[in-house]
Amino acid sequence: MRMPTAIKLHKASRTLELVYDDERYSLGAEFLRVHSPSAEVQGHGNPILQHGKQNVGLSRVEPAGNYALKLCFDDGHDSGLYTWDYLYQLATRQDELWSDYLQELAQAGKSRDPSESIVRLML
Repeated sequence: MRMPTAIKLHKASRTLELVYDDERYSLGAEFLRVHSPSAEVQGHGNPILQHGKQNVGLSRVEPAGNYALKLCFDDGHDSGLYTWDYLYQLATRQDELWSDYLQELAQAGKSRDPSESIVRLML
């Protein structure tokens, strides 16, 4: 288990900074929100693609025992517990996971922008 030595919430830049002994990661609120471990997002084994979360921010970060963080987002979502292992996985695989997410959005015809709706014309 990789537990961060420091955790900093940067509300202005909407990022969560995780510091490990020799590593530092900055995770965006949108990235964390769309990868929430909650049942609402994970869909009990059938993940539900999150979209329109481009402007979401983190309002609070709370410890959940000695094993996780509870992240509270300004869109009201606060039901996912991010374990230390899951946070480290998100941090170290951020580029790959973000790329996969953007690909899934495109395939589903969805957007990161909450005010945008993509219409596909079938010709």
